[in-house]
Amino acid sequence: MSKPLLSILAAACALALPALAHSRQISLTAQLKNYGGDGAYLAAYLTDAKGAYVRTLWVAGGKAKYYKHLADWSRLSASDAKRLDGVTGASVGAGRTLKVTADLADALIDAGYEIRIDAAAEKMRDSPSEVRIPLIAANAGKPHAGKQYVQSVAFQLP
Repeated sequence: MSKPLLSILAAACALALPALAHSRQISLTAQLKNYGGDGAYLAAYLTDAKGAYVRTLWVAGGKAKYYKHLADWSRLSASDAKRLDGVTGASVGAGRTLKVTADLADALIDAGYEIRIDAAAEKMRDSPSEVRIPLIAANAGKPHAGKQYVQSVAFQLP
């Protein structure tokens, strides 16, 4: 390859890479139902278009021994050694609201990805895939109903 062509290629890559790596901070708000039990454990995570685990966004609940009850998340994320790095907090009480933020690459939005939330509460039935929200711009700000513990979940894009 000639030097001018290499220079053009290098300049094009230098300009394109920041655009590919651009991310935005989304906020996720989950309102729990008054289900009459102990605090719920929740796992919010991202899957690709084929349903494969991509990454954990947040885990609410401090005791790792109960994470097995977040069945879909636990199964899908089992091989991710960093699945809990900086993404854990306290369980969420009945009727309470969980608000979290996460950085997501712009390329993931409108590309077939999905936000999923698993839920479980002590002495109550587990609820894998309690909520599933396609990560599309049109869903931003729209509440999505849960099945058992979650009243609604919405995400916001800046």
